[in-house]
Amino acid sequence: MKLETWELTEHTVLVLELGDITKVALDAIVNAANESLLGGSGVDGAIHRAAGPRLLEACLQLPTVTPGVRCLTGEARITPGFDLPSDWVIHTVGPVYDEEQEPAKLLASAHRRSLELARERKLRTIAFPAISCGVYGYPLDEAAPIALAACEAHSGELEEVRFVLFDEAALEAWRRAAQRFA
Repeated sequence: MKLETWELTEHTVLVLELGDITKVALDAIVNAANESLLGGSGVDGAIHRAAGPRLLEACLQLPTVTPGVRCLTGEARITPGFDLPSDWVIHTVGPVYDEEQEPAKLLASAHRRSLELARERKLRTIAFPAISCGVYGYPLDEAAPIALAACEAHSGELEEVRFVLFDEAALEAWRRAAQRFA
């Protein structure tokens, strides 16, 4: 798979890739999770299946903030990657587009909090999916610039921020948004 790269910041390269995030071997991948962190559909289900049953066990060990909720929308948690090629999984909950007053603020927060966890762990590389763009209904052309702006502002000393996108439409939306880095 051809990787497309841009300079995101002085320290960080932005990489766009069409592919399967569960196959990526970076320090961490980001899971577009639901509030329970116990698996679901789309990226969340694929990551849980690929990581194996220990991921569910690790998620069950995370404290709840309210009954059944381990991670609020816009927040993030981290677990080992277990059977994944990446060492860590950063679970973040993006907004359901039509159910939030300020979905852009929450989507930016999900990216920011994921990057903060990566930096706290002194990780160098991270891969994101198109958070909230599947069953949560976030329009690709709105999500891409929000995601990239959050990564530009909060990548710190990370060497690589990669977006592993699930189809050509998502890749094209991220390409358009990345043109500002050309």
